[in-house]
Amino acid sequence: MSENRKVFVNLPVADLDRSKTFFTDLGFTINPQFSDDNAACVVVSDEISVMVLLPEFFGQFTKEPATDTSRSREVIVALSAESAAEVDTLTERARTAGGTVTREPTADGPMYGSAFLDPDGHLWELMYMDMSQVG
Repeated sequence: MSENRKVFVNLPVADLDRSKTFFTDLGFTINPQFSDDNAACVVVSDEISVMVLLPEFFGQFTKEPATDTSRSREVIVALSAESAAEVDTLTERARTAGGTVTREPTADGPMYGSAFLDPDGHLWELMYMDMSQVG
């Protein structure tokens, strides 16, 4: 198996410009090489990208309808943080950018995390693991 695998999460969004603004407000970048009027490539890290796709374009990749995020969840996108402070910062950025914080930052043993919904209702979880507390 390749140690250099990349992850591309594909999410349908109602408003492409709003999604691009939300994710750049979080501190991520847009890769214009893989973006157009139907989709944008949000670069989270060298290994992780999120493709935000207009519903019609998203529908070209599956025969099933997209999940209605106002009524149910299909996935929780969990993202690691480098510190508890980064969890706090990203949580506040999400709130300021128009996301809905569903779980304020809290500690649970060696884990520190929070959760928010992006403007399209996709659930994101932020987590920092203090490895010095893991026995």
